[in-house]
Amino acid sequence: MRPERLCLVVAVALLGASGCSALGANMHAARLEHYRRSPNFKDGQFVNPLATEVTKASTGDVLAAWFRSDAETVPHKPLPVATDTAAVLARPPASAIRVTWIGHSTVLLELEGRRILTDPIFADRASPTALLGPKRFSPPAVALEQLPPLDAVVISHDHFDHLDWSTIRELAKGSVPFVVPLGVAAHLEKWGVAPERIRELDWWEQTSVAGLTFVAVPARHFSGRTLERNTTLWAAWVIKGRVHRAFFGGDGGLFDGFAEIGRREGPFDLTLLEIGASNPLWGDIHLGPTNALRAHAMLRGRLLLPIHWATFDLGLHAWYLPGEVLAREAEQAGVRVAFPAPGEPFEPLLMVPTAHWWEQAR
Repeated sequence: MRPERLCLVVAVALLGASGCSALGANMHAARLEHYRRSPNFKDGQFVNPLATEVTKASTGDVLAAWFRSDAETVPHKPLPVATDTAAVLARPPASAIRVTWIGHSTVLLELEGRRILTDPIFADRASPTALLGPKRFSPPAVALEQLPPLDAVVISHDHFDHLDWSTIRELAKGSVPFVVPLGVAAHLEKWGVAPERIRELDWWEQTSVAGLTFVAVPARHFSGRTLERNTTLWAAWVIKGRVHRAFFGGDGGLFDGFAEIGRREGPFDLTLLEIGASNPLWGDIHLGPTNALRAHAMLRGRLLLPIHWATFDLGLHAWYLPGEVLAREAEQAGVRVAFPAPGEPFEPLLMVPTAHWWEQAR
């Protein structure tokens, strides 16, 4: 196993033993009693919409695969990160949608005049500590404090690479509302977010924030910040304005639920779908590029923005491979895909970036 991955396992174990705040909150009895009313909570934990294996191999098999892997999982050259992100974002968009992929699953989505930040992680590592764990390939193109005022923060689930406690503590100093799946509110409150700023939803529940509608929809994944899993829910999100709508997938494997979401809530002007950290060993819980294209079609998406790649070393494949595979298969299938460089704002109703920027860092 590469040192950064082993260090993350060690860090979680040591911090868990010390009761570190970065690991988040434990579900106390009152909250669990509330969550038991959810149809998605069974036998003391949240469950997937269909039978799902977190890994299709034993722990030993997974560790052996990590040890054997010699793929180029970290770039050897600097990524071509945008340099004018803050200046562009300081100007209003010319159309109803502007999108900035900041890295991994962190996206600033500007929809009909409102600004939504997804799964914000601005930390140097996807870890509960700044000392150990997977390190960013490059700093974010825009600092958290350089973002324009936000109208909502959306969280898909509580894994370290999607729910970063240092970023949440900074956001807690402001007044932005959070829209989260069941159980995640306890983490946010522990890190300083006032309860009245949190909207906590079960699948197919919805809420209105700043004139936009947020619908929590099923995803096929799991949760947990310690060895204890699934005491919080995971979700994908439908984000609807008056005219336009987007789908934020967070993490999750392929299942028929994408088609139901597409029928009930589509079509989508934009789908944000994960393509990285994919492998047959955990094919139930991550899409990868090929299944991202399938999910995009099921959702009735018009433009696909790949996320969850080219930011942290979390998989067994070469860091650039998800983008390369997606670009090739999307061209063959005639699917519109945006490939912005990290931090490059674009307006999909006006222009879609398609350059294979990762080739510059190989």
